[in-house]
Amino acid sequence: MDNRTALTFKMTAYAIMENYKHGMFAVFLLLYLISVILNSLLISIIHQNKELHQPMNVFTCMLSLNEIYGTTAMLPAIMAVLMSETHEVTAKWCMAQVYFLHTYGCEEFCVLALMGYDRYVAICYPLHYHSIMSNSKMCKLIALVILYPLIVFGCFYSLTLQLDFCGRVIPKLYCVNMELVKNSCSNPQYISIVGLVLILLLVAPQFVMIVFSYAQISRVCRKLPKESQVNALKTCIPHLLSLINYTIGALFEIIQTRFKMNHVASELRILLSLYFVIIPSITNPVLYGLGTQIQNILMKKWNQIN
Repeated sequence: MDNRTALTFKMTAYAIMENYKHGMFAVFLLLYLISVILNSLLISIIHQNKELHQPMNVFTCMLSLNEIYGTTAMLPAIMAVLMSETHEVTAKWCMAQVYFLHTYGCEEFCVLALMGYDRYVAICYPLHYHSIMSNSKMCKLIALVILYPLIVFGCFYSLTLQLDFCGRVIPKLYCVNMELVKNSCSNPQYISIVGLVLILLLVAPQFVMIVFSYAQISRVCRKLPKESQVNALKTCIPHLLSLINYTIGALFEIIQTRFKMNHVASELRILLSLYFVIIPSITNPVLYGLGTQIQNILMKKWNQIN
């Protein structure tokens, strides 16, 4: 096997930004700081106020923690490579980033599915909500959502870690598993096939849960009075927007990784490849921070300051 301490990959996408790399560094740094500050602020508000210690808000904290995890796996590395002279990364660094970014993506969809289930229970079984979503069950669901992607992707990723690499070029700003496979000496097709099965394992159950949850919510809401329908919609809108937002970014990244996108401008490909991490990490804390309970607490604190 190659000496991976010395092995490096050339990240060719950075060549496009070479003439204005200092400006792009400032943009990436600003985006990273905004993401970390917004998500940390939301976590802090929920943690400090006991009336917010409900499953829905605990899951919101999980989402924010995952946003920090994802942006930290991506943006500091991008800034470091951007300012380097060679735009090269070591194989070990690349492999670590692959694991972090892929598990971020899997965790994001799992948490969103869990939040959809929580909305289903809250709207369809309001009188039994606290007995169904007990602390014990909440802890089990959190453990499942955290461990399932880490273990499932870890098992699949072990196949990539066994490969020898003959290629040295990755045409992206960050490392992804399929680019490592393309750089392998053998370029085994079985990893691509197993990867498609993995996508089903990490997407299909969550997708079914979300569709089922909203189908039941829709059925119940049709029987509710107008005011109750509006209240139910208010609790679902942030989740639906988060789900749509992340799905758009994730789909583009999957399509770009699996298929040739030479007909799309390089600048646009780079921009959209960052979408699935950067945009949700900034919009989600804003969406959930505008929720009724959290908004009321923010208004109280603002009034106390003034």
